Amino acid sequence: MGRLALILSLLISFSFADEFIENLIKKLDERGEKAWWWDERWWNEGYIEPPRNYKVKVEWVTVTNGDVEIPVMVARPEQPGKFPGVLFLHGRRGLDDLFQLHVKRLAARGFVVVAPDLYTGRFIERFPIYHDPVVEDDANRVLDYALSREDIHPKKVCVYGLTRGGFYSLRLLVAKGRQKKDIVCFVGYYPHLQDPNRPEPMQVYRYHEDVEKIEVPVLFFVGRDEQYQRLRPALMAIDYLKSKGREAYIVVYPGVGRGFDFRNGNRRKFADDLAAKDAIVRAARFMREKLGVD
Repeated sequence: MGRLALILSLLISFSFADEFIENLIKKLDERGEKAWWWDERWWNEGYIEPPRNYKVKVEWVTVTNGDVEIPVMVARPEQPGKFPGVLFLHGRRGLDDLFQLHVKRLAARGFVVVAPDLYTGRFIERFPIYHDPVVEDDANRVLDYALSREDIHPKKVCVYGLTRGGFYSLRLLVAKGRQKKDIVCFVGYYPHLQDPNRPEPMQVYRYHEDVEKIEVPVLFFVGRDEQYQRLRPALMAIDYLKSKGREAYIVVYPGVGRGFDFRNGNRRKFADDLAAKDAIVRAARFMREKLGVD
């Protein structure tokens, strides 16, 4: 009898949880000609803006923070010249082969992408449970390096965080005070928006207080089938920012789960591929606009 009561209780709680998510999604779901995503030229003329495509070259550099050496992947178009810059912050996987593919795909859109490996230099194993705040200092140091590069113009970047990289991005923006002057926009793929060291209820039901101090434009991408504890805070964060009149957008892809940008092998679905391609094109357009480049 006790087990049955527990099952019923869980079913009821999940029902309320789904209702909360559905209501938030409906609230944030803009429709019609005034929606932020509306494309007048496509609707009336059938014109689809072609994505930028560049051949990419990759180099690895080392950035030091005290006595620690931080490996940094830099991907940029082969074509000579200056390009807008992006600071790419990986998630719990570390800067593995799958995240490196994302770095190259982003560079192919016409960016100099600076992607630090925040774990190797600190001997942090992949998929860490706990968060070591020292990696925030390392990310801050790599941001300085990115802004010093001669091939990045203008001398500001957008920060681009995936999974736990969303939290690293948040800390750079607010705790390190780099928003507006150095970082002009924030792109997040199903971003973790809470301190990983805090208790589980805070992971599920609250975003980090730094979210409310974000002053730059924000664009998040999540799948509708994302884990509840990641989907709820992202929706709540965008809802809060919009309620305060700040520029914030979220794209919720139907039928898409976690890791759609790097899910590979037999786990990859057509919906994942559609979402990944759409997200990177939208992210590129968003960042170019906020960086003030044609």
